[in-house]
Amino acid sequence: MRSVPTTSLDLSDPEVVADPYPHFAREREQHAVAWHEPTQRFLTFAHAAVSTVQRDRRLGRLWQDKEPLEQLEPFNLLHRNQMMENEPPEHTRLRRPVARAFARGHIERLRPRVRELAAQLLADVDPAGFDVIADYAEPLPVLVIADLLGVPRSYAPDLRDWSQSIVHMYEAAPSPSTVEAAVRAATDFAGLVRELASERRRVPAEDLITDLVATELTEDEVVAAVVLLLNAGHEASVNVFGNGLVAMLRRGLRPGVDVPACVEEMLRFDSALQLFERTATEPVDVAGVVVEEGQRIAALLGAANRDPAVFERPDDFEVAREVNPHLAFGVGVHFCLGAPLARMELAESVAALWETHPGLVLAGEPESRGTFVLRGHRSVPVRAI
Repeated sequence: MRSVPTTSLDLSDPEVVADPYPHFAREREQHAVAWHEPTQRFLTFAHAAVSTVQRDRRLGRLWQDKEPLEQLEPFNLLHRNQMMENEPPEHTRLRRPVARAFARGHIERLRPRVRELAAQLLADVDPAGFDVIADYAEPLPVLVIADLLGVPRSYAPDLRDWSQSIVHMYEAAPSPSTVEAAVRAATDFAGLVRELASERRRVPAEDLITDLVATELTEDEVVAAVVLLLNAGHEASVNVFGNGLVAMLRRGLRPGVDVPACVEEMLRFDSALQLFERTATEPVDVAGVVVEEGQRIAALLGAANRDPAVFERPDDFEVAREVNPHLAFGVGVHFCLGAPLARMELAESVAALWETHPGLVLAGEPESRGTFVLRGHRSVPVRAI
C-alpha cells in the first residue's frame, strides 16, 4: 500500500504568514499533495493538484453550520444560503439569477464611475505622504460595489467594517471577540439588506438589489447573495491592489503600457485568497493521493500560482508576463462571478494611480493584516517624488 505524504507546515506561524512562498516551494519539491494532521485535511501545493481540486465535481463545497448554533445563526444564515457554499444543482439555482443580473451591463456601466471615484480620491491625498490603502485602495471598491448593489454611499464605512468582521471568521481558530464581532456584523448587514430589498420591491431602481428581488430567490437567499457580492466584491480588489503595489514598489517597477497584463500578474504573484477548501463526496485521486469520502482537501492558491512547472521565473514580478494561467479567481463551477468587475476596477485604479503619481515610492514599511487565508496589507505608506 502506497504511503500518503505528510506535512507539518504551520499556516499560523508568523514567518509563514509573513511570506508563505519559500515554505510552499520547499513543500512542493517534496510532494504535490500532503496530509496535514493538525487540521485533519490534505494540502495541495502544485498547480495541477490545485486545479484538480477546483475542477473535480466530486470535491465539493459542503457547508456545515458553525457552532454554537444559536449564537452563530446570523453568520450561518448568510453562508448556508449563498452560492459559494453549495454545489449543483443548488449552486446553479443560486448563481443563475446573480449571473443574469451581472450580464445586464452593470459592470461596464460602472467604468466611468470607477474613473470618477479614482480621480476624486487621488485629488484628496497629500502627495508628500499618504496611506494608499486607507485613502485609495479601500474606499474605491467599497463605493463601487455599493453603487452596483444600490446601497447608499453613507453606509460605505459600515460595509467595510462588517466585511472585515465577517471574513476574519475564515482564519484558523478565531477568538471569542472575533466570533462576537462577526455575529454582530452579520446581523446588522442582513438587517440593512432586508430593508433595502423591501424598499426595492415597492420602488424599483437601476441596481443589482432591484434585479435580485425580482428573481425566484427567497429573501434569505437575496440577503446572502448581496452580502457575498459585497464581501467578495471589494476584499479581493483591496488586497490584490495592496499586495501587487507593494511588490512593484519594492522592486522599483511600474505597470507599463499593458495595464491589464500587470493586473493579472498582481493577481498571480501575491494571491489575496490563499486557501479554498473542498470535501470529497466519494474517493478522488489527486496527484496520486486518494482523498476518501468525507475527507477535506485545501487548495493553496498562492502555492499554485508560484509553481515553476507552469510559470517561468515564478518568484519574479513581470509586469508584462505573457503566459499567466493563474488560479486566483478559481476555475470550474465556483469560478469567481465578480472576476470581470475586479479586473475592471483594478485596471482603472492602477492606471489612475500611476498616471497621477508616476514617481510613487514607499514612504515606510507596509503593515500586514497578519492573516493567512485572506492575505493583504492594513497600511501602505507612500509618497510621490
